[in-house]
Amino acid sequence: MATQWQTFPVPFTGGLITNISPLQQGINNVGSANQLQNFEPSLDGGYKKVAGYTKFINAALTGSGAVKGLAIVQQDNNQKVIAVRGGTYFIANATDSSPAWASLGTASNTSFTKVRQARFNFSNAYKICFVDGVNFPAIYDRAANSLTYVTSSTSNDPVEGASHVCTFKSTMFYGVGTELIFSAPFAPTDFTSSSGAGSISIGSEITGLIVFRDQLIIFALDKIMRLTGNTASDFVVSAITEDLGCLSADTIQEVGADVMFLGPDGLRTLSSTDRIGDFGIDVASKNIRPTVNKLQDYASSFCSMVIRAKAQYRLFAYVDGEQSKISKGVLGTKFIDQGGQGFQWATLQGFKVNVADSQFIGEDEFRVFANNDGYVYKMDQGTSLDGESIDAIYESPYMPINDPQLRKTFYKLDFYIKPSGAININAGIRFNQNKIGQIQPSTFSISDSGGTAGIFGDNSTLYNTAKYGAPRTQSYKNQVVGSGETVAIRIEDKSADASFLLDTAIFEFATDDRQ
Repeated sequence: MATQWQTFPVPFTGGLITNISPLQQGINNVGSANQLQNFEPSLDGGYKKVAGYTKFINAALTGSGAVKGLAIVQQDNNQKVIAVRGGTYFIANATDSSPAWASLGTASNTSFTKVRQARFNFSNAYKICFVDGVNFPAIYDRAANSLTYVTSSTSNDPVEGASHVCTFKSTMFYGVGTELIFSAPFAPTDFTSSSGAGSISIGSEITGLIVFRDQLIIFALDKIMRLTGNTASDFVVSAITEDLGCLSADTIQEVGADVMFLGPDGLRTLSSTDRIGDFGIDVASKNIRPTVNKLQDYASSFCSMVIRAKAQYRLFAYVDGEQSKISKGVLGTKFIDQGGQGFQWATLQGFKVNVADSQFIGEDEFRVFANNDGYVYKMDQGTSLDGESIDAIYESPYMPINDPQLRKTFYKLDFYIKPSGAININAGIRFNQNKIGQIQPSTFSISDSGGTAGIFGDNSTLYNTAKYGAPRTQSYKNQVVGSGETVAIRIEDKSADASFLLDTAIFEFATDDRQ
């Protein structure tokens, strides 16, 4: 009986998969995950520990309750943010030497739950229109740094209580119940028909609006429509699908040259829904269908954010009274070259988000969010959750490594990891689905001090740990002892240490000939 020595690489790719059996996953999706928390599938390959968040300003908004609205004001390279709490609109400029929140005004009816907005620039005047589902719209004028509420009049009455707003063809569109109401061109508060304003009945409650590829997409509870044309004289509304709709406006985002939204069967893209209607085969979140279903049962509301530089979509499940540390969500990175939807998924924990916004300020993408503690936070900043650890976990499926009925004896496990600083990671392997009676090896630590550049050949530089300037992928060799028919990898980092990227793992093992 001859011993056969082999190696087996595990490239960390494929993302979280929770909709197939563990054995199928281990055979067909080596390197994917049955647990992937606070890691993001990277466009450069591998899984990267997510960045954290820090406070935008070290002062909470006055008032009580959740922050209900958030909007970034684009002005040169300034980072201004408008936030709404307790019915009051506040503004702050982080580039000030001592940034502070200043009041812009308070709505007459403060019973609303969520504020949404649309930026527009008619006649070279940058403004933001806010709607809250209760009051008349409010218009922020950047030049005057003022907020003006649309007053009640015969022409403005149709948009009282608008919940959704969007700009299309220099016209402001409002979603009010089942009605799509549009203003006169270049006049966001003029609703007289003689000026070119009008309304269209959608026949179902409107749940969101977005402009995509020269058309206005109208999401409703049980249908999705599109509006094309240039003015009231040639506006045409047609159906994309009348068999399903969007559950929440706050899940709608443009990402990776497509539009993501939450439908009754999971996260969908507009292009696939337009192509095949209500068929669930192309649901973008099909790999994590059970995970998304649990979020839908768990959340009282949703919020989403797109990180354009990473082609990444993030969905946050919000529960008002829940501790931030255990708040849940998912993120998906879109890989254009992987066919189909091309999304790889992971879960988020510790990100409590009720409202969020992201915009480019100059060359930098500025991302903010808020919840019910009154603070506004900058997303994707630092290595902690405002001082708390980021609990990152990767667990592979149980991999049969070519033959699920052949026992293997494992001796080495090499990790190829790209650290961005000092790291101390806990790692280990498990055999045979962790069944009772199976002897399991001890966990081990992967450490790197993140020191300065080493000189090749210098006796003071530990082999395989020298750094030559910029972070690079490094090999971390580990002795392991154990045997089984299937094997899984688990990695944990519950710290505020530097981020790192999991690239590849390589097993060294031996088998005996079959008898």
